[in-house]
Amino acid sequence: MNEKTAAATLSGELAERIRQELLDGVLAAGSRINEVSLSRELAVSRTPLRAALQMLAGEGLLTYTPNRGFTVRAFPLSEIVDAYEMRALAEGLAARLAAERGLSAQACVQLENALTHGDEILASDAELNEQRANYAEVNEIFHSVIHQAASSRLVSDVLRVCQQIPQASAHNILAFEIDDIRERHRFHHRIYDAILAREPREAETLMRQHVVSVKTSLIRATSRQLNTAQNENANAGKRKAATK
Repeated sequence: MNEKTAAATLSGELAERIRQELLDGVLAAGSRINEVSLSRELAVSRTPLRAALQMLAGEGLLTYTPNRGFTVRAFPLSEIVDAYEMRALAEGLAARLAAERGLSAQACVQLENALTHGDEILASDAELNEQRANYAEVNEIFHSVIHQAASSRLVSDVLRVCQQIPQASAHNILAFEIDDIRERHRFHHRIYDAILAREPREAETLMRQHVVSVKTSLIRATSRQLNTAQNENANAGKRKAATK
């Protein structure tokens, strides 16, 4: 591996790690990223770290302001919910069109590989964050293949708009518990079976239910994060009052 490839690999790994902290709420919305402190914490130089932060800014998770640096972008929960509602409609249509038009041999292989790989990831003894990161790639492949099989430019355009809110993208596995991910994977098996059997209505219904269930999981995870933050702030206030 040459030096340029190694640097790109390191930046990608850093982006994945920071993305996880952003989606899990470890880095609070609206907070400013201190590059010096973060590079020290991650034990890396600022060059690959900056590349990773620029990558995340490109995804919409961070905003960059000259002379201020990177800030964690805040998305109101209402916007995230709206994005999931639109995504449920578009993904459902994609699944229906894929079932109506049929899957190519290549698409079948890609989907079956994604399902098999997902089974293996969720059955492994790997650490939770590793499982979630690995499954994020499988999840994105599964949905992308169905989008392509739908052969609809309109569906692709709608989904592209939805995914400008990162929490609503197919890559967002990181905010969920492993039981949520297992439930999502069970849906994937059923959706594939319906598409393969050329059952458009069943495929559309299952895909919509799938995306709506993901929305519910996200709202639950977000609620937990908010409650934790409120409790921490309340406890900090009590400690401060007690020291006076």
